Amino acid sequence: MAGRGSRLRPHSLTVPKPLIPVAGKPIVHRLVADIAGVLNEEIDEIAFILGDPAFFGDDVVKSLKELATELGAKPSIYRQLDPKGTGHAIMCAEPSLSGPAVIAYADTLIRADFDLDKEADSVIWTKRVENPSAYGVVNLNEKEEIVELVEKPETFVSDQAVIGIYYFKDVAVLKNELQYVLDNNIINGGEYQINDGIKRMMESGKIFKTGTVSEWMDCGNKAVTIETNQRMLGFLEKDNEKLISDSVTLENANIIEPCFIGENVVLKDTTIGPFVSIGNNTVVENSTIKNSLIQTNSKITNANLDNAMIGNHAKFNGNFESISIGDYSVLE
Repeated sequence: MAGRGSRLRPHSLTVPKPLIPVAGKPIVHRLVADIAGVLNEEIDEIAFILGDPAFFGDDVVKSLKELATELGAKPSIYRQLDPKGTGHAIMCAEPSLSGPAVIAYADTLIRADFDLDKEADSVIWTKRVENPSAYGVVNLNEKEEIVELVEKPETFVSDQAVIGIYYFKDVAVLKNELQYVLDNNIINGGEYQINDGIKRMMESGKIFKTGTVSEWMDCGNKAVTIETNQRMLGFLEKDNEKLISDSVTLENANIIEPCFIGENVVLKDTTIGPFVSIGNNTVVENSTIKNSLIQTNSKITNANLDNAMIGNHAKFNGNFESISIGDYSVLE
């Protein structure tokens, strides 16, 4: 979680990207819960690798510790103060790198229903994609074992893209290989990469398998985050999850589901939905909003919004449509 999420600015200027709510819950909270569901076993520890304490402060630490505790796990907090790549970030959590473990990048959401092959030395989670040349993909042998990671192949290798979630039967093996990468200054793209540790594991004969997810949703920028919010609301509706708080006040208002509406939201002379998420304590008046994501404690008036993303404590009054304004912004 140590990155600053620059592609999602202005929203990630004040809130770390993995803590930005999508469909009513922070991205990292949903991701951890979904991974726990696939593992289907008790989790001993959840370690979070954060960046500068000036940005990832006490409130962030408190939120993450509560998330781990809710899942019955010990929370551990580590810092990557110098952004030197994924391999370096993982090694910042060196005291926790033993036994079976999952390593995940905390800015994507998934839907998965597969049995994790815990006999393999490692499982790399993948998603079948239509344009594999745009992704890093896995190369499989006749036993369906991963023998190579190929970045943006110009000729077809496979259609299974690496999504950034990995299972290791003993993560200490990866730790040892990444230590070699650091000690020998093996750098790709100017950084120490997890892939270089994985390649060394493959070269030593470790068995890698795939775990293929049914859905992989990005939260990298405003457009894809709104799309992910839309897709997640659709999934949650099918799961019969309660999405609209009982404390919502409706005054001549209409909600076209699926929508997430948080606590103490006031909707007056307004139509909301479909595919809108609104955070706690927000007021919307004389507006029509669809396909949008609005956070907490904001006030929206006289709006006609589509594909909009509005932060916390914002005020918006106007006739703009596809907007993206961060926390504490005022347009009126």
